[in-house]
Amino acid sequence: MNTEQVRVRFAPSPTGDFHVGGARTALFNYLFAHHHSGKFILRIEDTDQKRFNPDAMGWLTNGLSYLGLDWDEGPGKGGEFGPYVQSERLNIYNEHIQILLDKGFAYRCFCTPERLEQVREEHKANKVDIGYDRHCRNLSNDESIKRAEAGEAFTVRIKLPLDGNTTVTDAIRGDIVFDYGRLQDSVLIKADGIPTYHFANVVDDHLMKISHIMRGDEWVNSLPLHMYLYQCFGWEPPILAHLPIILNPSGKGKMSKRAQRAPDGSEYPVFVRQFEGAGYLSDALVNFMALLGWSFDDKTEEMTRDELIQRFSLDRISSSPAAWNYEKLNAMNGDYLRQLPNEDLVSRIEPFLTSAGFDYTQDRLLKLIPLVKERMTTLSDSVNQLDIFLVEDLKPYDVTLLLPKKTTAGETASLLKAVHPALEISEFTQEKIEEMLRRLVSELDVKAGQLFQPIRVAVCGRKAAPPLFETLEALGKTWSLNRIGNAITLLES
Repeated sequence: MNTEQVRVRFAPSPTGDFHVGGARTALFNYLFAHHHSGKFILRIEDTDQKRFNPDAMGWLTNGLSYLGLDWDEGPGKGGEFGPYVQSERLNIYNEHIQILLDKGFAYRCFCTPERLEQVREEHKANKVDIGYDRHCRNLSNDESIKRAEAGEAFTVRIKLPLDGNTTVTDAIRGDIVFDYGRLQDSVLIKADGIPTYHFANVVDDHLMKISHIMRGDEWVNSLPLHMYLYQCFGWEPPILAHLPIILNPSGKGKMSKRAQRAPDGSEYPVFVRQFEGAGYLSDALVNFMALLGWSFDDKTEEMTRDELIQRFSLDRISSSPAAWNYEKLNAMNGDYLRQLPNEDLVSRIEPFLTSAGFDYTQDRLLKLIPLVKERMTTLSDSVNQLDIFLVEDLKPYDVTLLLPKKTTAGETASLLKAVHPALEISEFTQEKIEEMLRRLVSELDVKAGQLFQPIRVAVCGRKAAPPLFETLEALGKTWSLNRIGNAITLLES
């Protein structure tokens, strides 16, 4: 381990979309590196060629860029310890597996897939779970070399101790004891010559001078193998920290890589690009993810990126799982969104409005955004919040929304007919509109809600809408009166 500089790595496999679980791991590594003025390395572990997805690299790098997790070394950046893609480092692994073979810490296994399957079936029938039966473990070195040179297919397996315990210290979980007698001789090099994750990551972490390994706790059970490899090579292992899993919103089970269902049946995002596409601010998502398993003082929640970097430490990471909470994320994102200057917010919502097919000008949006800002949770909410201001004709709506309690359609139509002339004013401003409508409430001897509700629904098509008087001014007299007229027609039809 390099004790002079903190060097951490995020080492995903390009087998699928960039999930928020991986993003949280990347974030913790990034925060730790920057807290210690260290290096954050991106390494691509593409040894599982059968599951390789050609789109995965784009999803990964775009997602990291969206989150603002810029790497110091890795693909596209280079660095003195490259290459940073494992499939480009095969010669390095070949050199190091030969060291283990020469020292007797590993052995060639010539068992065919058919034999291994037979062993599995026998173990299953006998209800034992001891893995590979070490059939080739005691082959002589001469026989092993002879069979390999003859072209017989083989894998390379680690030769673990057959008994005894090993203790591994984890910075989050403390000491973890493993019984070698319950472990099997795992494959280090597959029959196609490609290293397994276990072997490649140990070699790479050492050669890249990784000082701390922060990864998901699904790798805890691999610790005795990894630590034994360090021992075999005579290397000092990095400091280990296995992060708590992220649970589904229900609190049951690991956060799925399938879409989460909201109470209304809609789909919640689970991949980073889905959060970006839904209009979540990267700073809010980063803040939220930082609190999944880590806290500063058990009460502070909203923190800037600089504050997160300044405050982040391993000793504040919990070993307990943390459930993903969409309601909390939405509330936090809404807070972040409302803190944006209007000019910034407008520039961020423009792609969503353009995609929805709306025509607008920036000046128009700058006037409208104060009306809807408080009602927005994500940037994509701008579409449903601003649509009433950007199209002349409303979408069809339920006529019963126009009716105040204990008021008939005919009575409501009469109220709106009185509104029409009251708003035929030359100075169509919020102040004048409020003055005229409150005067009309008095003249009609009705409660304000009885009059304002049908007006709001008539001009907005819904009950939940921005403040009425400001909305009418923003719509303008022509659109407002036309919509009120349409509502009257709807009530009388």
